[in-house]
Amino acid sequence: MGLKQAQVLILLLTAASMVAVGMAEKKISATQRWNFGFNYTDWFAKHQNNNTGSGSNRIIVGGSAKWQFGFNYTDWAMKNGPFYVNDTLVFKYDPPVDNSSHPHSVYLFTNFWSFLNCDLTRARQLADPTQGGGEGFEFRLKRWQPYFFACGESNGVHCNQGLMKFAVMPLFRSWN
Repeated sequence: MGLKQAQVLILLLTAASMVAVGMAEKKISATQRWNFGFNYTDWFAKHQNNNTGSGSNRIIVGGSAKWQFGFNYTDWAMKNGPFYVNDTLVFKYDPPVDNSSHPHSVYLFTNFWSFLNCDLTRARQLADPTQGGGEGFEFRLKRWQPYFFACGESNGVHCNQGLMKFAVMPLFRSWN
C-alpha cells in the first residue's frame, strides 16, 4: 500500500514538474495576473495540433524525424501533446540492413524509475528492430495511465544517450 502511494506521489510530482518546466519561459501580461500566469485557453490553442475533435488520432512518433537516435522525444511529446485515450502512436524506423547499421526497437517500461534510469530488466519489448519499416509499428493508448516508451537497443544506450525515450499520459476526450 505504501509503495503504491509513493508511486502516485512521484507521478503527481513528475506531472507538476513537467508543467512547471513548460511554463518557465512564459511571459505574464497584466491581464493574465489573476490567472497566475497560466492562460488555459492559450495553452490548449497552442497544443491542439492534430489531436482535437472526435475519434482517435494516428500520430507518428517524432513527426518527420521518425524514431531515431539523437532526437529529443521528451521535448517532442511535450510540444505535440496532449494525447488522448485511443490515440495510436506509430513508431517508424528503418530496419537493420547489415552489421554496420544501428537498429531500433520499442520498449514499454513498467514504472517511472525504470524509465528514468533506462533500466530494461522489467521493460516489455513491444517492437523488434524489423517492425518499424513500412507503415511502422502501431501502439494504441487504451487506458488512462502513464506510458513510458524507449528504444531498448545497445543495452539502453539509445535510451540514455540517444534521447530515445518519452512519457505519455493520455487524456479523455471531451463529450462535445
